Amino acid sequence: MNPYIMSIFLLALGLGTTITFMSSHWLMAWMGLEINTLAIIPLMAQHHHPRSVEASTKYFLTQATAAAMILFASSTNAWITGQWSITELSHPVPSTIMMLGLALKIGMAPLHTWLPEVLQGLDLTTGLIMSTWQKLAPFCLLMQINLENPMLITMAIMSTMVGGWGGLNQTQLRKILAYSSIAHIGWMVLVLQFSPSLTLFTLVIYIFMTFSIFSLFKLNKSTSINTLATSWSKSPAITALAPLILLSLGGLPPLTGFGPKWMILSELTKQELNTIATITALSALLSLYFYLRLSYAMTLTLSPNTTPMTNQWRFNTKQLTIHLSISTIMSLMLLPLMPSLMTIIN
Repeated sequence: MNPYIMSIFLLALGLGTTITFMSSHWLMAWMGLEINTLAIIPLMAQHHHPRSVEASTKYFLTQATAAAMILFASSTNAWITGQWSITELSHPVPSTIMMLGLALKIGMAPLHTWLPEVLQGLDLTTGLIMSTWQKLAPFCLLMQINLENPMLITMAIMSTMVGGWGGLNQTQLRKILAYSSIAHIGWMVLVLQFSPSLTLFTLVIYIFMTFSIFSLFKLNKSTSINTLATSWSKSPAITALAPLILLSLGGLPPLTGFGPKWMILSELTKQELNTIATITALSALLSLYFYLRLSYAMTLTLSPNTTPMTNQWRFNTKQLTIHLSISTIMSLMLLPLMPSLMTIIN
């Protein structure tokens, strides 16, 4: 794609999210979401491969359905209450439709089935945008309406379970990362109505970790578990750090990913939701299994070789790695700063 055209689409992507961030009116927020959707579709279909075109079509249909639900809910709410303000969503019917529309936007269970299929058809760079930036605007709206709805907690628990179960039998890295995204969305939404600042903090940490793991796979040109076995001979230093990033995504101490999950479980316990906290903690073990599986494939296996030499010739990569270095540090070493960061957010 032409760099000038690419920059226009990326600017439109940023503009759509910014409009939604700044909106207090439902029509402006809806317009921002639509600009966001229309800007990323050409980026998804830029390779003109049947899989990317299929992924773009699926994404367009699901996002159009979600946008129609959001517009219908906001119009119904304005008809009932006479208010277009985002914070004035009080009637149960439009609030439920709005919640389902936003859940479809971000890929929460049971409205998640489009996300693994779409992510599988994209390259890793566009998949990174899909897993991080595209979640900001819908999350902003979810945090503003702040629904106290038992259905939202039910969908969050389903997301953590589906995200764990769904990734167990996968061999494609992009599908595994899609189910990882679904599970993390469940963790964020679970604590949304009790502590929105904690949800925001978890989202920021998730973006750092996801950015790091996508950049790492892109550097290795890995798309499936089998291709991870060649990592040792390509880049030993990065291969040594990769299991730590994956275990941070799984939430093991003393890595960064442990902090948000620990705080969420603590908040659920304070709200006397001990059963939900237990179920959520157990669902994290499912996700941890496939992170360990990736770590094993990357560090403890070697790809089949037809020659006695196991090391390939290594050439200096032309890809920039400074962003990977920064995101890796953030993904591994922020746990001691968690109390200070939460104080700043609150």
